[in-house]
Amino acid sequence: MPIRIVRLGSPRADGEGTRIGTVRRPPRGVPKAEFASRDFYDVWFPNLAPSLEVMKLGQAAGTEAEWSVFQKRYRAEMAQPDAQHALALLATLSAQTSFSVGCYCEDETRCHRSVLRALLAEKGATVAG
Repeated sequence: MPIRIVRLGSPRADGEGTRIGTVRRPPRGVPKAEFASRDFYDVWFPNLAPSLEVMKLGQAAGTEAEWSVFQKRYRAEMAQPDAQHALALLATLSAQTSFSVGCYCEDETRCHRSVLRALLAEKGATVAG
């Protein structure tokens, strides 16, 4: 069962399963009781979000070189033991249950979830195209 990589707040796909928000902050202006019903996430898991400093690098990246710096820094954060355990857990669960992970960014190619997609695949997860 592949992990789906999604934009939080977008309509859910059939069979998507539990939606996990890998973001630093909850959605602004949305009551906590409405996070799931408004298609943001069922579970908040900031452990796989970039740090505030690294997130700002990614948001400000206007060139490929700047985006490369963001990717390198985010990968370094995800190489820490706690993040490695979380990635391994999600990779293992991908063989047994349906779920999705996501972020708010409109363009996945300029979002940490593109790197997260690769990190999960490197851990052996089945990730939906």
